[in-house]
Amino acid sequence: MRFIKSFYIHGTFFMYIALLAGAFVLSYWLPFLYPICWLAVFVLLALFLLDIFLLYGKPSAIKAERELPQKLSNSDFNVLKISCSSAYPFKTYVSIIDELPVQFQKRDFEHRILLKKGETHIYEYSVRPVERGEYVFGNLNVYASSPLQIVKRRYTFQKDQMVPVYPSIIQMQKYDFLAIGNRLTELGLKKIRRIGHTQEFEQIKEYIKGDDVRTINWKATAKRNQLMVNQYQDEKSQPIYSLIDTGRVMKMPFNSLKLLDYAINATLAFSNVALKRNDKVGLLTFSKKIEAFVPAQQKLTHLNTILEKLYNVSTEFTDSDFGLLYAHTKRKITHRSLLLLYTNFEHISSLKRQLPYLLALAKKHLLVVIFFENTELEKLMATDAEDLQAIYHKTIAEKFSLEKRLMQKELQQYGIQTILTKPESLTINTINKYLEIKARGLL
Repeated sequence: MRFIKSFYIHGTFFMYIALLAGAFVLSYWLPFLYPICWLAVFVLLALFLLDIFLLYGKPSAIKAERELPQKLSNSDFNVLKISCSSAYPFKTYVSIIDELPVQFQKRDFEHRILLKKGETHIYEYSVRPVERGEYVFGNLNVYASSPLQIVKRRYTFQKDQMVPVYPSIIQMQKYDFLAIGNRLTELGLKKIRRIGHTQEFEQIKEYIKGDDVRTINWKATAKRNQLMVNQYQDEKSQPIYSLIDTGRVMKMPFNSLKLLDYAINATLAFSNVALKRNDKVGLLTFSKKIEAFVPAQQKLTHLNTILEKLYNVSTEFTDSDFGLLYAHTKRKITHRSLLLLYTNFEHISSLKRQLPYLLALAKKHLLVVIFFENTELEKLMATDAEDLQAIYHKTIAEKFSLEKRLMQKELQQYGIQTILTKPESLTINTINKYLEIKARGLL
């Protein structure tokens, strides 16, 4: 039974059969071909048996292994490796077919190579998941054939390997590396510093043109006989919470990724940067109910708790209850904190309904409302209108785009910080706002 399951006829064999059939037909008019055709049949049969012996003479001549990371990173290209080696004493034609998880919807995976005796080949390919959850890889199938290429033998390895897809770990690591070296500006992140407006003393340094004269240290100036100033740094250990709306407004997809996943990826990267800058980070997700709440802490190991919570977050098909958000925040977050609220408003009327709760949150905490530009509408507005229907669509798109900016102005009039961003720029814009708030000492 195992032999039958692993035994396949090579495509070349059917070409030989087709040629023989044609030769037999021609022998009707050319009789001398008839015995030659029968001789070719016996030769082909002998080669067929020889090929079976060559491929099945060794029990495990082919070895292959799929190398998977412990976690895949959502929305990023994750590199996977397949290593394959041959112990056959001849050159082996190998076809590798990996059964990818159903979420990728890819059914044409095939990699062909020619292996010499004892040679190991490593093949790298990348996959881009766009949903969090469990991804199950099926069989790693390797089809081997000898130089005769009459039959093929299938080898099967590593059936049903499961790997979880977590929020964008790759993106988090990228910002983590730059945050440690204070090189966030390399990715377009603003590093703003206003000396003398925050309270934590950092060092005494020489006065240079542009320093705040109010920070001159007169005792140090007298000792050094030159102007010296006190330098201050951003306050540390301040509580920061990411509030993620998981209602239906966050199910809208852009570039195959839901708004919720953009918010989750940004939350993970931002939380890591804030922890590295010695602030406390927490998490709250909500829709009709409070789904997850993680109190703000400063420990670096706290990031694993946030990561596990973000892994299980999913969107709901209901409208979110901002009144419940306010009540829970009032009860659980007792100290003044920076609240980053990830949500989305498509109409100004929807903002008006939630505005009383946003104002109530902003009274006690520093609230930043983060919502999204509709990039599909931006593309529509950028195209030329060539007929009446196109003019109508473009006008409606401009109306919706204007409403987004009106909503931003409305919130700013009430003193609420806002970020109106494209989904793909969410992480950079969020960290920019955080750095600005810390430098200005608003919290």
